Amino acid sequence: MEPVNIGLLGLGTVGGGTVTVLTRNAAEIARRAGRDIRISHAAARAYDPERIEGLDGIGRISDDAFAVVDDPEVDIIIELIGGYSPARELVLRAIANGKHVVTANKALIALHGNEIFAAAQERGVMVAFEAAVAGGIPIIKALREGLAANHIEWIAGIINGTGNFILTEMRDKGRDFAEVLAEAQALGYAEADPTFDVEGIDAAHKLTILGSLAFGIPLQFDKTFTEGISRIEAQDVAYAAELGYRIKHLGIARRAADGIELRVHPTLIPHRRLIANVDGVMNAVLVKGDAVGPTLYYGAGAGALPTASAVVADVVDVVRALTTDPNNRVPHLAFQPTELEDTPVLPMEEVETAYYLRLTALDRPGVMAGIAGILGEEGISIEAIKQKEPVAGETHVPLIMLTHQVREAGMNRALERISALDVVQGEIVRIRMEALAG
Repeated sequence: MEPVNIGLLGLGTVGGGTVTVLTRNAAEIARRAGRDIRISHAAARAYDPERIEGLDGIGRISDDAFAVVDDPEVDIIIELIGGYSPARELVLRAIANGKHVVTANKALIALHGNEIFAAAQERGVMVAFEAAVAGGIPIIKALREGLAANHIEWIAGIINGTGNFILTEMRDKGRDFAEVLAEAQALGYAEADPTFDVEGIDAAHKLTILGSLAFGIPLQFDKTFTEGISRIEAQDVAYAAELGYRIKHLGIARRAADGIELRVHPTLIPHRRLIANVDGVMNAVLVKGDAVGPTLYYGAGAGALPTASAVVADVVDVVRALTTDPNNRVPHLAFQPTELEDTPVLPMEEVETAYYLRLTALDRPGVMAGIAGILGEEGISIEAIKQKEPVAGETHVPLIMLTHQVREAGMNRALERISALDVVQGEIVRIRMEALAG
């Protein structure tokens, strides 16, 4: 059979890794796909030829991405440019031209996926995006296919390696956030502008996709609650450890009685949980299905070759299904397009979870009782209280509390009242807690 021709957009880190994997494993990939796969046309504004293995196997390289999308000899477009634009325009043009698309662009899918998948459905082409979430971990395929028999109950994922590296260093070495962030930037784990990583936006893009796949709802990035790790202090990491917990920056999607929870935030989890022991830049996604129980997917969430592994796997899937009736392919978002539901995504105020609280209070009798009284009036039950020893000459002491589950709106009211007390000094730190019990 004739080879399948690939149009590659972008020869950066992942694009270069994709060329390397396709070249290095060409024979093995052809055995799996049933046909040879070759890059016939690539577009890149700039690239390092010494870094990429197999460039000589590309038919031609130019700087015009739209020329690649419009090339009549190209069967599949791999979009690795990233960002919202011109990626959106290129992908929609490729679909209009009747070409299948593989992308690693989580931001594009999270914000424009509904439009893209509708266009692909109408045109009868596939859009594959395994590499958009958790790099080389095949979590998309697991949710769309491997767990298709299950009613998914919840997902909890460490889906940003930069944030996980920072929290690991803070825990293991007692370092401050700013110091570790600077190291992460020096090592290339974090960008010069690290906002997307440390403020949870990158993880929210990925969680939006996972939530849609798990619960059969449209992609709704704008409704995903997002909180970063930039305000986590070394003392909170240490206190959490004393209490038997670790702090991880989690993306959590859960089916609740009244709707779907989609939230990204720092989270205390018991230190014995497997996911609590995922350290450094590694990713992990814990999925709880009603039939299978809890399943954990672990691996490299970024990097040239791990992400390229997922990109090429998608290409192989597309090649295998080139002659398949479009109505009998695996649906883009796991559920048949006509079966997506309008189940509401809950605002954070309606989410129930437990909490870690740290506040600084005047060290005198009755203060703790007053604070506990406010919590009780708001229906908040305390699981544990820990008061640190006062430092010589200090009139205020750190007070650590763990609560049972409560609706966030109730906790907001309680913290507002406690903050207004004359005996409380400074800001109250609040970190949500999850048991993640199987």
